[in-house]
Amino acid sequence: MVLLFYLAGILAIVSTLLAITQRHAVHALLYLIVSLLAVAVDFYALGAPFVAALEVMIYAGAIMVLFVFVVMMLNLAEHAMEVEREWLKPKNWLGPTLLALILLGELVYCTATSPSMSSPMNVVSPKQVGISLFGGYWIGVELASLLLMAGVVGAFHLGRHAIAEEEKKHVTSADAARTDSRGDLVPARSGRTSHAA
Repeated sequence: MVLLFYLAGILAIVSTLLAITQRHAVHALLYLIVSLLAVAVDFYALGAPFVAALEVMIYAGAIMVLFVFVVMMLNLAEHAMEVEREWLKPKNWLGPTLLALILLGELVYCTATSPSMSSPMNVVSPKQVGISLFGGYWIGVELASLLLMAGVVGAFHLGRHAIAEEEKKHVTSADAARTDSRGDLVPARSGRTSHAA
């Protein structure tokens, strides 16, 4: 079980890094699904099969389908990939890489200096999860769902306007750069044809 935990953890880290560095949004979502499935295997190895099942159903299932629909609604075009290429330059990764290395050092230090646990892990039952979530924390669960809904609506609203303006700017600049080599074109509704004169 320990080997399964570490293998799934390594798979989760690698697939998360691939999800972050992908330029195509759908490919990044697929890697994120693999990462969430690996985290579900980690939960199962830790003795929480119900949490693992929830991870698969809610995160890897429902929320990823929602992400795919949002990507389809926003209709990410080629100019969005150009913006992502700018984000993926090495100078932009210096700060996050430094912070991740500090966190990794802390994790290695805590793991090496902590005493080994001799007691077996407890299995969390669905009843315990339900009592915890809908007992004392029910208002938090409801507020989180409202926050997620507001985020999706806000992303849709902001994304549609920003993409429409950027596409309009892109089309205008492409039209201005293109020169017309045919001099016999006449504006529409001018009453003349190109063969007149």
